[in-house]
Amino acid sequence: MKEQTLWFLENIDVTGIFCPKKMDKGHLHVEKKFNKGEYIYLPDSDADKIYFIFEGRIKIGTKREDGKELTKTVLGPGEVFGEMVALGQAKRHDFAQALEDTTVCIVDKSDLHNMYREHGQFQAFLLRVMGSRMLEMEQRLESLVFKDSRSRIIEFLCELAHKKGKRIGYEILIKKFLPHQEIANLTATSRQTVTTTLNELRRDNLITFNRRRLLIRDLDALKKQIHTDSSSS
Repeated sequence: MKEQTLWFLENIDVTGIFCPKKMDKGHLHVEKKFNKGEYIYLPDSDADKIYFIFEGRIKIGTKREDGKELTKTVLGPGEVFGEMVALGQAKRHDFAQALEDTTVCIVDKSDLHNMYREHGQFQAFLLRVMGSRMLEMEQRLESLVFKDSRSRIIEFLCELAHKKGKRIGYEILIKKFLPHQEIANLTATSRQTVTTTLNELRRDNLITFNRRRLLIRDLDALKKQIHTDSSSS
């Protein structure tokens, strides 16, 4: 299983579009580096740029009225964020934060129409990204309604294997495994529940993990651990 990144959806060279200088293709739009923990943008800031992750990882999230953080997604190299600018969004509704030292290539909203003309598939690519994100959020909402906390965590691990996993024999390796608190934020559970669930799965020899990687020993057996429960916690 190869690591999946969104430019494969439209079979276009998104790296060359966003970071042409790095690909020896002329001028550079804008390249910027962010330190771990630094915010790229915050809620209510102007939505006037689209970002492409050249290296590093970005967390997209929002904060609830009670101050608790909700992580919407975690993105890595080759993925795009801030894409709602293409639909005319004027202000950001969420935040983007670097989870590690990260380099992004930036396209200003004013350049979009030129890019559409120069790269015929680029607009379709952005629409596909937005559609994929909306589908992902819909699936997460259904999971919150119909699955218990443990099942949501296991389902997240299975999705991680599908999106980021590399098959090694019968096992699947995910590098740069997320901290337990980030998994809790993504699955609307608690850090304690995440830790307990991961330790149980390790005890049952379904996974092994440390701070840097997750190894899923039997994906089919792991999927069988997911249960539907309308009284989910």
